[in-house]
Amino acid sequence: MDFFYPGKGRHGDLPPRPDFAGRWHPRLIAAMPHLQLTLLIGSFAQRHYLGTREPLTATVRRYTDFLPGTIPLVHPSPLNFRWLARNPWYETEVIPQLREGVRAALA
Repeated sequence: MDFFYPGKGRHGDLPPRPDFAGRWHPRLIAAMPHLQLTLLIGSFAQRHYLGTREPLTATVRRYTDFLPGTIPLVHPSPLNFRWLARNPWYETEVIPQLREGVRAALA
């Protein structure tokens, strides 16, 4: 969502700068006219692009609602091991769909 890491907050990373995505993302997307797949990694990206206010898990669980052009994902951080353990469907359902989406976009 930003090209700058804002640092750690009390409950995870601090949010990206509020004006960055609105100012720069349209320009970047316009420069990629053949874009086929958008990966929305984390709640900040999902809220911005999907307008969702539900918890991250609920949005990612509904990943099929956003196919084929968009896939909401959790951040691939080693700190997410507890989330991954509580949500085994992510690795069995979402990751294969992610692989297929990337394969199709690169074909």
